Amino acid sequence: QVQLVESGGGLVQAGGSLRLSCAASGRTFSSYSMGWFRQAPGKEREFVASISGSGARTYYRDSVKGRFTISRDNPKNTVYLQMTSLKPEDTAVYYCAASYGLSAPQHGYEYDYWGQGTQVTVSS
Repeated sequence: QVQLVESGGGLVQAGGSLRLSCAASGRTFSSYSMGWFRQAPGKEREFVASISGSGARTYYRDSVKGRFTISRDNPKNTVYLQMTSLKPEDTAVYYCAASYGLSAPQHGYEYDYWGQGTQVTVSS
């Protein structure tokens, strides 16, 4: 069982930055690929970024490439999402998720555990 707790969300103006954190329980954090997803009101959940257990492999959705960076600190059992040049369309609840046995998957059904989410609001 893995428990995930996100933090770092908030209200920011367009062009600003935020760093989301996701702290994981358990002693096998490096065995899990981690992902960030988001869901805006009235829209389906969508993939944002993922990272393999070692951190060697990362993937991003096209709309965040060059603006968002996913990273992880395995000794601290934490994954981060650094978001820069934020846009109003980035407004959503952001969720982190953990996937065992796959390398940086990009689909929600490939993840085994989910956090409760953190709200990110970008004002224009």
